[in-house]
Amino acid sequence: MTEIPSITITPSTAARAYARTGAGDFGSALQQALETAVGSGHQADTQAARALTGSGNLTDAVTALSRAELTLQAATAVRDRMVQAYQDIVKMPI
Repeated sequence: MTEIPSITITPSTAARAYARTGAGDFGSALQQALETAVGSGHQADTQAARALTGSGNLTDAVTALSRAELTLQAATAVRDRMVQAYQDIVKMPI
């Protein structure tokens, strides 16, 4: 019977593996994602204002609003996952 190997991962090993991915630190990635989400919202606002005043294209406004909505849904999903992960960590026995 073959034995299943066990893998021990230490925090420092995980941090080195994450660093090798080239993603930078988590805070920077999160900040960039939030800036993109805010920019998407601003673009949607601009396109909607143009459409309301008659100087813009309705298709562009609908597209920008759809992108902003998808971005908001993605941000909400990430937030929910982060809150759940935090709650799981808090529940861990010491």
